[in-house]
Formats: sequence, structure tokens, C-alpha cells
Amino acid sequence: MIDRLLSIFACGLCVAGLCVAISVVGCAAPAGDGASAGAGDKVGVAQPTSAPALEFPEGKFVSIFDGKSLTGWKVPKFGGEGKVWVQDGQLHVGVGDGITGATWTGSIMREDYELSLEARRVKGEDFFCGLTFPIGKEPATLILGGWGGSLVGLSSIDGYDASENSTTTTEEFKNNQWYDVRVKVTKDRVQCFLDDKEIVNVEREGRKFSVRWEVEDCVPLGVATWKTHGSMRNIRLRRLIDAEK
Repeated sequence: MIDRLLSIFACGLCVAGLCVAISVVGCAAPAGDGASAGAGDKVGVAQPTSAPALEFPEGKFVSIFDGKSLTGWKVPKFGGEGKVWVQDGQLHVGVGDGITGATWTGSIMREDYELSLEARRVKGEDFFCGLTFPIGKEPATLILGGWGGSLVGLSSIDGYDASENSTTTTEEFKNNQWYDVRVKVTKDRVQCFLDDKEIVNVEREGRKFSVRWEVEDCVPLGVATWKTHGSMRNIRLRRLIDAEK
């Protein structure tokens, strides 16, 4: 009789343990931190979905942002970063305690290409578009609205940042106003345009291009902000035709 009672008690413990295990396994992690999210959800996405296979015919712009999701983009862990999300056809890069950004993981070009997008500062007082792009095997970052909201320049050239090299200038940027941004890279020069105004024209020969360590995770192509909410749309790449090279 005692043996039978002990057996029943042991079975009860096993069932209870199994119930606890099922309960623990069934507790899904909350959506947001690395979990999949809808296109409009204001959460960072740790891992990108696969980038589409893209080809770049000469002279034709090809979109690398679909305006609906973060397909092909990853959100780096800079440390203290804010949220990155897609809403209303825009890639929103939110306010963080430093750098926040997104990096394109798909096909790129390194020579004889043009990169185009529209950007705006939603709120904040520092750069709302830090556009990192390849110059051959080297990267550089076009800064729009740095150092209190007005500084423009290419970072870095020969070790000098956007605030201290030949490209340094200032522009007045208004919140919630869209700006057309274009970068053209040929084997000879790097040119950048803001609303069709040339703001950078640098000869490549004899120059060393690099990025600050804060945006290294945006290499080779990405966008970032500094303690500022910026948004971007119509992010496109185009292979230059022979006459433009």
C-alpha cells in the first residue's frame, strides 16, 4: 500500500514539473527587442530581412528602400541608439543618446555611381542625415545639420572631420522640410548636392577618406542621426553613364 502511494505521489510531481516546463516554454519574449515587427511598428529591428537581388543598369535609378519595411536594412547596436521604423513611406531614425541609424545590406556600387534620397529633420538640434557611402574601397559620411544644426561637410578627409576640412560650410535647415540630397562618385571626384546646390566637390587623387568610429557600423552604405529624429525616403542608386564618369 505504501509503495503504491509513493508511486502516485511521484507521478504527481512529474506532472507538476511538466506543467511548469510547458508554462515556461510558452512565455514568448515581448515583441520589439529583436522580434519581428510590422512596417509601422516603432521598434528597432536587430536583424535584417534578406536584401533583394538588385542590378544597376546604366543611367537608371534603382530603389534600395521599399517605403514599406526594413527589407535589406539592419539596425546596428551602437549603444544608446533610439528606435528605427518605417511609416508613411519613410525610414524614421529616432532620437537616441548618440548615434542611431540603419545600414543597407544589399548590392552596392563603389565607383561611377550616384546616390539619391530625400531627408528631413523632424526634431532635434544636430545632424539629421549622416549619409555614409563608399568611395572605392574607402567610406565617407556626408553630414547635414551637425554641430548645433547647421554644419555641412564630408567626414573625414585626410583624418579631418566635416567641421575642419575644405568641405566645411553651413546651411540653414528647417524642421519638417524635405531636402533633396545627391552624392556622385567617379574615379576622379566626389560631389555632393543639396537641392541641386553643389556643397562638396573633392578631387580623389592623393586624398584619404574615412569615417568617424561612431558611424563605422553604417559602412559601406547607411544613414544615421545624432540625438535627432530624422526621416528619409526615396533612397536610390544609379550607375553613371559613360558621359558622366
